[in-house]
Amino acid sequence: MSIKYAILGLLHYRDMHGYKIKEHIERNFGFMWSINYGQIYPNLKNLEDEGLISMSEINNVGEKGPSRKQYSITDDGKAEFRRWLEKSPERGILLRDPFLTRFVFFGFGSRERALELIDEQIELYEEQLDYRYENRKHWEKYSMYVKLIADLGVDFNEMVLNWLKRAKEEILEHTEEEKTISTL
Repeated sequence: MSIKYAILGLLHYRDMHGYKIKEHIERNFGFMWSINYGQIYPNLKNLEDEGLISMSEINNVGEKGPSRKQYSITDDGKAEFRRWLEKSPERGILLRDPFLTRFVFFGFGSRERALELIDEQIELYEEQLDYRYENRKHWEKYSMYVKLIADLGVDFNEMVLNWLKRAKEEILEHTEEEKTISTL
């Protein structure tokens, strides 16, 4: 997903500052994609330079710290976003998960440690599932599309959690040392 279009999409809902944009992406799109401040602010600057968003300074009345930069989508930004929405998305499914990359190679390491790491992931996905159920309730009052994405987050979370539990069971049942393949 392009950060540019995620920002433009979020600014359709309401004006936001950079921290809120990052927070929203992490909280609501975290299962699809992660982001850091080093990506947010250069993109905000580029979008402003392209005339797709505008920035205004908001004074923090009664708060410490500098004023905040509040971003709004422009009419040109809305038009650019509509053009992007109408294009076919990139092909293929991207699932970037450092745990899954590590999982593939567990056969080269300690079985006990692999099981510990799986338990950590099970705990993480159980916590996330509770959050996703609450999140889905929140998003039900928005558009059908937002609700459906929240449903996908719950379904995906449940699927991965079930897979982790099944993987753990199979590893525990497997008594023979895993033979590793020297070449793929």
